Parts: sequence; C-alpha cells; structure tokens
Amino acid sequence: MSLNESIVEDAALEWFGELGYAVGNGPLPAPGEPAVERESFSEVLLVGRLREAIRRMNTAIPEEAGNY
Repeated sequence: MSLNESIVEDAALEWFGELGYAVGNGPLPAPGEPAVERESFSEVLLVGRLREAIRRMNTAIPEEAGNY
C-alpha cells in the first residue's frame, strides 16, 4: 500500500473526531462560499474562530480587552 495525502488526511480527521473535535468539509469556510471565513487559502488561521475560542476559554477577561 502506498502512502498518499488522502490516506494521511482521512486518518487525521478520524483521529481528531475521536478526540471530540468537530470535523467539517474544507470548502465550507472557503473563499467564494456562503460560509466564507477567509479571503484566500493563504490565510491559514480562521481569525473569527480563534477569537471566539479565546473568549470562550478566558471568560474572566472583560470583552473590551479583546477589541483589537
């Protein structure tokens, strides 16, 4: 059996799913799609999701502190 990107990706998605992570289809937050979360694929961080996670994990920090 040869190893290719698809095999590695499928294994990683299964592993993350088993750990409790939400696994979704890549094109959904892609540029040009209804649920767009980035202007191009070169933007590797989904900033909106990151900010929401930081807020969720740091509830003691006032909302105003995150306005940057």
